[in-house]
Amino acid sequence: MKRAVSISIGSSKRNKAVEVNLFGQPIRMERIGTDGDMEAAAQKYKELDGTVDAFGVGGGDLGLLVEDKWYPLYSVQPMVRFIKKTPVVDGTGLKNTLERKSAPFLENHLAAYLAEKGKKALVMTGADRWGLTRSFLDAGYECVFGDLMFSLDIPIPLRTDSALKRVAALLMPIAGRLPFDWVYPTGDKQEERKPKYTQYFRWATVIAGDCHYIKRYMPDDMSGKIVVTNTTTPEDVELFRRCGVKYLVTTTPTLDGRSFGTNMMEAALIAVSGKGRALTLPEYEEMLAQLHIEPQLQTL
Repeated sequence: MKRAVSISIGSSKRNKAVEVNLFGQPIRMERIGTDGDMEAAAQKYKELDGTVDAFGVGGGDLGLLVEDKWYPLYSVQPMVRFIKKTPVVDGTGLKNTLERKSAPFLENHLAAYLAEKGKKALVMTGADRWGLTRSFLDAGYECVFGDLMFSLDIPIPLRTDSALKRVAALLMPIAGRLPFDWVYPTGDKQEERKPKYTQYFRWATVIAGDCHYIKRYMPDDMSGKIVVTNTTTPEDVELFRRCGVKYLVTTTPTLDGRSFGTNMMEAALIAVSGKGRALTLPEYEEMLAQLHIEPQLQTL
């Protein structure tokens, strides 16, 4: 059986393992959290290197691909320093392929609702989810990107792709060297609620991006909102329901009640491909098409 493992610096409470069949091959997909401990994650990679078919980096990114420019996150890189044999990915490939389907999917399934409420999207962070950014901009949405607000607590909304690229070029050489937990919740911090910049949540029809960011910063009242995200547990879905979210769209498939992160799904595709390396964007596109993988809609 093929095996793909996502080792995450997120909470171990979100651990999950499932066995599925892809392209006629059985594969075990497993998520292992280290509660914010990067060194524990590094040691786990070392332990499993060469014994599994592909690794995912969970709870963090190795870098950001903003259009065609790569910005390393230097504080995360040491986490994978022991890996010598097993291919490792952080979800960037699927963020730039699968997540580009998000806005067209909404148009196909919720066009009347969007026409009534308005095509307005709050993308929690646009620079690290470029496919999501392009998806909404290309579909004609009015967008607010919360990169400065939610990552650096700078109260400046960004509204265009050119603004995102300028900010990334200016700040990422510095921000990429900050401790990762300064810019993203890790471990138990992922379960904390700290609503802020709630006026942009109220303004938007669609709230899109990282599930931890959305849960952490959204207001208690999310009545009528559409949430586009992934890595949702049943508890996350229940929280969205209690807060009044009307529709939940997960960009990765829901397997045994859980939608895994892009890094986990990307590792699974690498594992079943048998290529022993990260795939190209066209290769991901081809596999997604063959598996008929697209976003999934739940009415809450």
